[in-house]
Amino acid sequence: MRTGGHLPGRAVHSLGQWLLAPGVGGSGTEPLRGDSLIASLGARKSRPQPRRRQGLALSMPIDGSGLKRQPRWRRGHEQEVRVEATRDRLAGGQLPPLCRVAAATAEMEGPGLGSQCRNHSHGPHPPGFGRQEVCAHENKELAKAREALPLIEDSSNCDIVKATQYGIFERCKELVEAGYDVRQPDKENVSLLHWAAINNRLDLVKFYISKGAVVDQLGGDLNSTPLHWAIRQGHLPMVILLLQYGADPTLIDGEGFSSIHLAVLFQHMPVIAYLISKGQSVNMTDVNGQTPLMLSAHKVLGPEPTGFLLKFNPSLNVVDKIHQNTPLHWAVAAGNVNAIDKLLEAGASLDIRNVKGETPLDMALQNKNRLIIHMLKTEAKMRANKNFRLWRWLQKCELFLLLMLSVITMWAVGYILDFNSDSWLLKGFLLIVLFFLTSLFPRFLVGYKSLMYLPTVFLLSSIFWIFVTWFILFVPGLAGTTFYFIFILSIVAFLYFFYKTWATDPGFTKASEEERKMNIITLAETGSLDFRTFCTSCLIRKPLRSLHCHVCNSCVARYDQHCLWTGRCIGFGNHHYYIFFLFFLSIVCDWIIYESFIYWSNHCVTTFKADGLWTYLNQIVSCSPWVVYIFTLASFHFSWSTFLLLNQLFQIAFLGLTSHERTSLLKQSRHMKQTLSLRRTPYNLGFTQNLADFFQCGCFGLVKPCAVDWTSQYTMVFHPAKEKVLRSV
Repeated sequence: MRTGGHLPGRAVHSLGQWLLAPGVGGSGTEPLRGDSLIASLGARKSRPQPRRRQGLALSMPIDGSGLKRQPRWRRGHEQEVRVEATRDRLAGGQLPPLCRVAAATAEMEGPGLGSQCRNHSHGPHPPGFGRQEVCAHENKELAKAREALPLIEDSSNCDIVKATQYGIFERCKELVEAGYDVRQPDKENVSLLHWAAINNRLDLVKFYISKGAVVDQLGGDLNSTPLHWAIRQGHLPMVILLLQYGADPTLIDGEGFSSIHLAVLFQHMPVIAYLISKGQSVNMTDVNGQTPLMLSAHKVLGPEPTGFLLKFNPSLNVVDKIHQNTPLHWAVAAGNVNAIDKLLEAGASLDIRNVKGETPLDMALQNKNRLIIHMLKTEAKMRANKNFRLWRWLQKCELFLLLMLSVITMWAVGYILDFNSDSWLLKGFLLIVLFFLTSLFPRFLVGYKSLMYLPTVFLLSSIFWIFVTWFILFVPGLAGTTFYFIFILSIVAFLYFFYKTWATDPGFTKASEEERKMNIITLAETGSLDFRTFCTSCLIRKPLRSLHCHVCNSCVARYDQHCLWTGRCIGFGNHHYYIFFLFFLSIVCDWIIYESFIYWSNHCVTTFKADGLWTYLNQIVSCSPWVVYIFTLASFHFSWSTFLLLNQLFQIAFLGLTSHERTSLLKQSRHMKQTLSLRRTPYNLGFTQNLADFFQCGCFGLVKPCAVDWTSQYTMVFHPAKEKVLRSV
């Protein structure tokens, strides 16, 4: 069976990458493992990668022999292919020579397949949505590949098929003008357009079509079109060009797959996104009635491209023609745990039966897969609980219940510490029992998603008991109303700015479905469909300085961080509120620390100067354990809030950067030979201008803020006075 070929002339740039590239299955009769295909953008987890066997023609363009019955890669046991093996083959004359130096050196600069880093722990580099960067260790492989090149012969001796594979335009033009019919297939029933498409020769495709080549001509053992061949190799520019010339993406090949099915099987996410955006249905069926989602769940083990397809709202409960299986059935049959998790999260039905009368759970019980059985039973139980009114009420109020639990628990801890007993062993035992009982409540009554708010409710509970302690124990010892006013003003301001940080939109970027598709088409056709400019989770064009927050599941404009203490993202919309939140929190805690020392001096018969540190600590703990408890809480919150406040002010005023940008630049500087200056960025406009732009306030006309809407800024002049062009850091 021949659908394309191996790489001679893709050529030398991707040689080091091709040596380590995962194998690609052709027939689709077995599940294709997600780690044995070109990794998708969403899949970045480290996983052992299979290696290609020796004996491949590694330095040649695709000539048709490499995809004949490509072997299925099994985990392990595959011998690693090294460049020395390629050099031995070249020295032995087993590989045909390249046509000319120009063609070979041109390919050195071309894009290559995803590569697997030898020096890193991650798998193959994801193909991304555009240009790829070559790591230093990949360049070493390319240097070895150049040494291994055979002698070059004159291109005038090449036939038109070989010239097409190598992209020698002048030779192809010469032969066509001499009378060669561009529609004529070779002895293997493959047209010139097929060879140009699979080798990503854009100029040759345009030339052949202008000379009468049929854009949807069938050829090869799989009876595929040039579009099918381009999709199998993941050549997005070629796919775009063929569609512009009228290629039909709905045509099926000899295996019964259409264009979108092939893109899913080979995990080419950019091609999937472009085909769907151009109008191909995400629910299109193959000859067996299987949708792309079914193929992904059954044939590709891993979270992608199943998760990627779900972003386009495919049908979750449609069944195929033969087995009447849903996508969830197929995922269970393949043991695809990641796909099952994605489908259950999307709401796939658990009750649909196939032609044998089996539900997904019945299939899992038959296969005796304990993990999948547990997942399906747990999901069924959760969905059944939603039918109870009490459970729905608990779901709505779980955050409030978690806050009440935290308030009661913190009071109980303080009460046990203040308990009239000299036995710390008893107090320790009571604290252990308390924490055990407290841990049972979230486990049974609060969802896992609400547990991420534990730091938030801990902070609010601490402030509540700090205020109660101040009002009951500290107020009687205060002289004058000024102290009352300062503390009450501080705590009211803290609560206000906490609420504004919590409730204000941090800068979530939003787009309708039509806008998303138009963005995909525009970016793809301009060669900018890159993960640096396109979010594969939100399917939107990323504004400058934005980042996708996986907790909030949305892109945030001028992203700073996802704050644990507020439970919200900090971005363009609420960053200034966050600064005031930190400021007033540090004021409140500092005030409580001061009042604690005043309380001890008035109520405890000990002084630090007279008794020393150890005796002083023992006396104040014995005098009022509750005040020591509140003092500890205030000191803890004061320490982190003050540190974050100073760090934020330094980044804003002196660097003009967010926390994420600063961290990213510091990570990049570790891999650079020269020291990277954080002050020399397009966002740093000087101390006063940085503060004016951040807080959007001027200074009597001396400094004027520049208003920038970061939710919709992609390229712009940063400041009219300085005319600095923005660049993403």
